[in-house]
Amino acid sequence: MTTNGPVALHHLLEGSEDASVLVMANSLGATLNMWDEQARALQDHFRLLRYDHRGHGGSSVPPGPYRLDDLGCDVLALLDRLEIQVFSFCGLSIGGMVGMWLASEVPERVERLVLCCTSPRFAPPDAWDSRAAAVRADGVDAVADAVLERWFTPVLHESHPEVVEWAGRMLRDTPAEGYAGCCEAIRDADLNDRLGAIRAPTLVIAGADDPAAPVEQAEAIRDGIPGARLVVIPQAAHLANVEQPEDFTRAMLDHLGTER
Repeated sequence: MTTNGPVALHHLLEGSEDASVLVMANSLGATLNMWDEQARALQDHFRLLRYDHRGHGGSSVPPGPYRLDDLGCDVLALLDRLEIQVFSFCGLSIGGMVGMWLASEVPERVERLVLCCTSPRFAPPDAWDSRAAAVRADGVDAVADAVLERWFTPVLHESHPEVVEWAGRMLRDTPAEGYAGCCEAIRDADLNDRLGAIRAPTLVIAGADDPAAPVEQAEAIRDGIPGARLVVIPQAAHLANVEQPEDFTRAMLDHLGTER
């Protein structure tokens, strides 16, 4: 059961209608533009569907709290509207949690799965309550500096300040209620009991220097999903796909294949 029912998701569908569908889900506080580097390489091989979670980017912003089931059902409603039955899925952080939910909820529809910089459970709950409250009171700007510190390594902060600035604009433009509602979805989500039900061939990607989703959490996902593999990206924090786009995209393509 969902708390609000499916909402309209802003999305971008690119590539040949004859190609296999790959869905990409962003992290908390990001939009579908976080995948721009990967999209350039992937849209030649896949029918690429990027979207914004509810409360993010151009998607609708219902009042929170949200549940992970809500976010997953939003995606299923979008796929049904686009008449897409079978798909592969790549998600980062909360997007990865949505991927685990989908692959266990509708296993017959998920071909391949890529779970990035994520966890079956992000604890402790009190921290998510505090973050949601701060954002509702003072906007996403109240947590932005701390979030950006976790998104990228100190090396990237120094060497590519323009990337950090771009990511900061994306983060600060997130609607406060949408950000807070997704914090509450993360707070309540525990996917540990679902991992064993995932049958799609799964790649887990971790950033070696990710303080938000450490490598140990990626190892737990790998160990919980039958046959899953783990790739650790060196010199990358939480947005590993932005910090090390070439290594990240290569790992994705190796898993998904390009012969489709």
